[in-house]
Amino acid sequence: MLSLKLLKEEIAAKKRSLEESNLVEGEKKFFKRGDLVAQQTEAYWERCGNRPGSSAPGQQVSDGNGGDGNASSAQDTVNDEDDAPELPRQEVVRRLREREEPVLLYGESEHDAFRRLRRLEILEPEVNRGLRNDFQEALERVDQAYLNEILKTEGGEAARNVALTGENITMASVIEMAKDLQGTAATNELRCKVIMKFAQLILQMWGSRHNARPEGEKMSVRGKMDSATYNQTQAYLRPLFKCLRKRSLPDDIMECLIEIVQHCLDRDYVKANDAYLQMAIGNAPWPIGVTMVGIHARTGREKIFSKHVAHVLNDETQRKYIQGLKRLMTKCQQYFSADPSKCVEYKALAQ
Repeated sequence: MLSLKLLKEEIAAKKRSLEESNLVEGEKKFFKRGDLVAQQTEAYWERCGNRPGSSAPGQQVSDGNGGDGNASSAQDTVNDEDDAPELPRQEVVRRLREREEPVLLYGESEHDAFRRLRRLEILEPEVNRGLRNDFQEALERVDQAYLNEILKTEGGEAARNVALTGENITMASVIEMAKDLQGTAATNELRCKVIMKFAQLILQMWGSRHNARPEGEKMSVRGKMDSATYNQTQAYLRPLFKCLRKRSLPDDIMECLIEIVQHCLDRDYVKANDAYLQMAIGNAPWPIGVTMVGIHARTGREKIFSKHVAHVLNDETQRKYIQGLKRLMTKCQQYFSADPSKCVEYKALAQ
């Protein structure tokens, strides 16, 4: 009985839709199927607002349904940029696939697909941004800098150079500043300043040596990868510099960073590497999952403090600036050599 009732309701709905379509008027008892298909096609294009050859897709929908403010503003922006150069088809396909959008809709031309991409980029500019490869993004910035320099033909060597910090820092000034850390008068402000100056010094030396390379080496694949690594390290360390300026760095990480910087200034890179491992990994396993299953805490709960915490697992921001700090330690060992017994992977870095 239920199936029969559903069938009757479906037949009645079909009859109502035919009556509303006005295909059968007056004494006329039949209609052409082509007229029905044409009417359904027209309703589809009015609903989608993307008619092939239409000068302004989406306006019919906004006029009929009251319109959406963001969609209409995005459509106006796309219409204003009709004179802008169109992207190559390969680039349009790549960007649409990054956004998990169809490469080409049914009945859509390549120009319409480009306009759809522009509309998506205006409405959702940062979609899937966090899933991108940081190193690949740094390489793209380097390639874009080279491309801009070629197009300008008068930029000189500036486009092939990496950005440097404006302040001039020396190792002697950092060592002199770090002498006050030994006493009891060491303040949190002084610690943050020493860590920041040391990191800026190594970054400055690293960037200066990059810019001093021959032009052929800068344009090579290895040279581009080195420049991308430098740019990526700069981006990774920005959150750390921000915390140091605001004096908001956690105390346990601050103690580890001060220990690492002091060992690097003393050119004892083995101890600096040990302090780095204590900060990044810790000497106790990080408890994953439930640690409180009853009234009393488990024994693993008592070890979650200070150096027992694996900071590299806390969040993505900490992982990035800890990785950037390790790169600075490696560069510091290259620029300020020490006895082989105090170096980490001495032969590998010497080559």
